[in-house]
Amino acid sequence: MSENYYERLVDEDALAAHLAEHLGEADEYDVERHQEGHSNETLFVTWGDRELVIRRPPPGETADTAHDVIREYRVMAAVAETDVPVPTPVLSCEDHDIIGSDFYVMERLEGDVLREGEPERFAAPDYRERIGEELVDTLAKIHRLDYEEIGLGEFGRPEGYTQRQVDRWGKQLSWAFDVTEDEREVPDLHEVGDWLRDNVPDDHPHTLVHGDYKLDNVMFAPATPPELNAVFDWEMATLGDPQADLGWMLSYWRDEKDPEPSIPELTTRFMEREGYSSRVDLVDRWEELTGLEFEHERFYRTLAVYKLAGLGEMFFRRYLEGNSDNPMYPKMEERVPALAARAKRIIEGEEPL
Repeated sequence: MSENYYERLVDEDALAAHLAEHLGEADEYDVERHQEGHSNETLFVTWGDRELVIRRPPPGETADTAHDVIREYRVMAAVAETDVPVPTPVLSCEDHDIIGSDFYVMERLEGDVLREGEPERFAAPDYRERIGEELVDTLAKIHRLDYEEIGLGEFGRPEGYTQRQVDRWGKQLSWAFDVTEDEREVPDLHEVGDWLRDNVPDDHPHTLVHGDYKLDNVMFAPATPPELNAVFDWEMATLGDPQADLGWMLSYWRDEKDPEPSIPELTTRFMEREGYSSRVDLVDRWEELTGLEFEHERFYRTLAVYKLAGLGEMFFRRYLEGNSDNPMYPKMEERVPALAARAKRIIEGEEPL
């Protein structure tokens, strides 16, 4: 990261003055950029004896609704009053004179995000099973929330959510194909898109949806047995179809019987080990806890993989246009067709739940 980029992320003096005004003076102050984020930027802040986290959009993209951090703060503040575990929201700020964009501050929590592997303390069958149970139990809590009661009745338009998802990702792919099809075509993705449009469910339940719920967007407390103590990355949250959330979570959850992953570089595989819940186990538990039925499971799992392919194809276009130096982006030339093939396997019943 260049020094210039960091300076565009935060004006340390202006931020210190703002924190002092709202939280009181502190004798210790430090700011550090967290490198793991792929969308909004995350900064770790020490303010006296408090450990805080700041979320802000990338520089230059403040008009992009995909980076609406004030909206993210609003949903987290509402959810914080429920039994869904989130970091405690502290304050939000829409004054761009502070750090150049909207931002919000939350308390920092301790624990593990299971991205690279399982913590050694969880490497036992009972604990492994509990990881999947905690993951799906928390998703069910989100879907059981009375969004009117917690002040989110106007947070989205749940009617037609699933149709809009299919339409939106079809448009994203069309944008990418304008450039990428000069390099290679992905006819399977056109077929998958047609199948999704022909099979959109006529109706669906209306709940709060997280929009990006998966294992590496939650944290487990630093103890045993596994206890999920925070759900992160609420920027895609809205009112919509809970089955889309479940399908997205399942697209990242591996079973021992699964074929080789479409994107091995970005695939977490430790849940293939003995003791972990299967996807069927997770679905059964979600249905029991929510009272809902996971209807049209092939549709929702296919939609999730279609969205992953859409992301990959947009990355490939950015690479071809010279707008990214991310070493993963050129690999999408092969990885997106592999995702399209996976989506077709799900449609045809060759990659079962």
